[in-house]
Amino acid sequence: MKLLLAFSGGLDTSFCVKYLIEQGYEVHTAIVDTGGFGKEELADIERKAIELGSKSHKTLDIVNEYYEKCLKYLIYGNVLRNNTYPLSVSAERVFQAMSIATYADEIKAGYVAHGSTGAGNDQVRFDMIFNIICPDVKIVTPIRDLKLSREEEIEYLKKKGVVRDWTKAAYSINKGIWGTSVGGKETLTSDKYLPEEAFPTQKTKQGKEIVSLTFEKGELKAVNGKKYSHPVEAINALNDIAAPYGIGRDIHVGDTIIGIKGRVGFEAAAPLIIIKAHHLLEKHTLVKWQLYWKDQMANWYGMMVHEGQFLDPVMRNIESFLEDTQKTVTGEVTVALEPYHFTLQGISSPNDLMSSKFGKYGEMNNAWSGDDVKGFAKIFGNQTMIYHRVNETKF
Repeated sequence: MKLLLAFSGGLDTSFCVKYLIEQGYEVHTAIVDTGGFGKEELADIERKAIELGSKSHKTLDIVNEYYEKCLKYLIYGNVLRNNTYPLSVSAERVFQAMSIATYADEIKAGYVAHGSTGAGNDQVRFDMIFNIICPDVKIVTPIRDLKLSREEEIEYLKKKGVVRDWTKAAYSINKGIWGTSVGGKETLTSDKYLPEEAFPTQKTKQGKEIVSLTFEKGELKAVNGKKYSHPVEAINALNDIAAPYGIGRDIHVGDTIIGIKGRVGFEAAAPLIIIKAHHLLEKHTLVKWQLYWKDQMANWYGMMVHEGQFLDPVMRNIESFLEDTQKTVTGEVTVALEPYHFTLQGISSPNDLMSSKFGKYGEMNNAWSGDDVKGFAKIFGNQTMIYHRVNETKF
């Protein structure tokens, strides 16, 4: 009974390895890197998996693929769930599930397992994507099914000879290229904010720093004039500059897939700056109706990603629309960084529609006459005037 387990090296998935082997499975493990792991950490996770009894372990590096297939569309759409959260973990889990499912098919595993509990969004994302990509593979979920306490899991592992420091950290951290989630006692309440020490990147920078971001057709290609071979490198470079200011911190309150409200802290310096800078550039380079329909579609696209519906074919249709709108979104945005906040300074673009040769808002018109405006104003309100006359509206 060949089984592939999505393995993180933490308590839950460590328990899963030992428990599943005891149940008669031939356990293989894999971890999906979406930008949150260093080489030493990945090597340590592999060592732990093999020591626990995994027949094989694989690191699936999908950072560039993750950007190309999802993150760039979240940027094109300026997607912030509830105007706050850049889908740091939501999008990441979808791609981790897709990679595990694909790898399970590659190694011809008859079973696939994950360590999600029965209380959150991840169980739905993993199960649903496994059912879509590898519908003939059976899903095994020991943590959800057994409903064991943390203490019971630790006691089981001790009996199996696995003795480690399983002390639960005060805050749970999930790091990826598109942001780091932070969960703790404060996020279980409705009124408390996370303390400074809860955030993994501490504020070490003071003063003010100006950063220039260069976009080409909606993609970040350069930071402070330095061009990068791939936008992933530019994202990481910007994060290294901005995160030490304590920028990009917040707490997101949202609706979970299973119908309850959830609260999670996060830090996402680069994602928030990129989205806001990109949006400002679009305000200058897109027309009114492009901006309007982008807002409608992008908000819905973000909801679908959050709820694990990334593989619905309509998502490819929306991506085509979003990409088509980026043809003129090229230029440079300057951003001022200061402790705990950033300010968009302005843009320069060859496609800037705020061109002085057509007129200056509120001052001078060059491309039309006053008589043009008189006729336009009358026609523009004509139907509304007729409605009120016919219905004898009293104002």
